Amino acid sequence: MTIDGGGMPDGWQRLWAPHRLDYLRGENRPLEGNDIECPFCRIPQLKDQDGLIVFRGVRAFVVMNLYPYNPGHLLVCTYRHVADLTDLSNDERNEISELSSHAMKTIRKVSSPAGFNLGMNQGAVSGAGVAEHIHQHVVPRWSGDANFMPIIGKTKVLPQLLMLTRDEIAQAW
Repeated sequence: MTIDGGGMPDGWQRLWAPHRLDYLRGENRPLEGNDIECPFCRIPQLKDQDGLIVFRGVRAFVVMNLYPYNPGHLLVCTYRHVADLTDLSNDERNEISELSSHAMKTIRKVSSPAGFNLGMNQGAVSGAGVAEHIHQHVVPRWSGDANFMPIIGKTKVLPQLLMLTRDEIAQAW
């Protein structure tokens, strides 16, 4: 038996993920009041492995999500610092779409997911962690991956290190 957040005994086991607290407090996120550079502007300046970049296109690049929902969770980001889909050029929108499609094909080769979630959160109120720089999420999904951990425990169990996942996807790209 454990003690809940209010000090009362309950029947729940807890898996703590304290590394997430730094992100929630603004780590690697350019929020009002901190002077952190946009990570999606900084990452392309790094070597691919250091920045977890999987692929560099002409107008956009593909990078591992540093705070993934599932193994292989990728972000397709424009090089240009633009917040809104409607502010992208046709070429940028097309490249994001092409890279997202190619990411799905590549992840299927690497880890055989049953499906994908694709999405862009437009604005902080919609859940965008880095609202000022547009990015598309490509999240592989497997049957049963939404078990009790994320639903009840607000925690994801990731079976593989980001660098290993990055290397496998980049090699298959």
